[in-house]
Amino acid sequence: MADPVSPAIDAWAAMRAATSARIGLGRSGDAMPLNAVLEFQHAHAKARDAVHTPLDVDALEEALKPHETIHVESSAPDRATYLRRPDLGRRLSDQASPELDAVEKGYDVAFVVADGLSAFAVQTHAAPLVHACMTRMTEFRVAPIVVARQARVALGDDVGERLQAKIVAVLIGERPGLSVAESLGVYLTYDPRRGRRDSERNCISNIHRLGGLSYDLAADKLAWLVNAAVKLQLTGVGLKDDMAAIAGGEAVKEIG
Repeated sequence: MADPVSPAIDAWAAMRAATSARIGLGRSGDAMPLNAVLEFQHAHAKARDAVHTPLDVDALEEALKPHETIHVESSAPDRATYLRRPDLGRRLSDQASPELDAVEKGYDVAFVVADGLSAFAVQTHAAPLVHACMTRMTEFRVAPIVVARQARVALGDDVGERLQAKIVAVLIGERPGLSVAESLGVYLTYDPRRGRRDSERNCISNIHRLGGLSYDLAADKLAWLVNAAVKLQLTGVGLKDDMAAIAGGEAVKEIG
């Protein structure tokens, strides 16, 4: 009796286990296998939902308790306009002025929680990350948390300037991909004011639960960057995000 035919060896299995990228998908005739097609369509649908699903502000503010919150909007009147006009998402609406004007001024740190391009990310990760950060920033005077809808990163400059904060940290939903649709990013800016450039910010990205940065590690990095920014009075290309400094207590380093 002939030996049974050995199953085909999947040469891509080890590489697929090491990455979330779609590699070695195989084929079925002239097309991809059905499972690969369906998985791609599902990931694409999740990414579209992440972009278009509105932020549940009430649920987010409840999750942020006991911290005080302020709700503001950008100058983009709706989601469709926000996606077509990034410039409007960088500016506060006229209705936001009274809300911010009523708040006491002069803070060390202001947190802005912005929906960005993935409300899923903000709804899922923003509150746990804020709580983790607060336990590491007890020596700083922190402003009421600003929850912003239809917002881009630069909206934080406007908020920080109005609150007269030394530093603004914008927690924002990152552009969803076909591997992760709920990734959160943090953008840190020293001396926030309208007109700041992206090169004047530090970014912590890929905060999520599918192999991304954990809340504790992200909070450690952010706390270290805040302390370093205060010492050097800058953020951006002049401030090196040095994880060795967190682990080993090294001195803050400035990039020349």
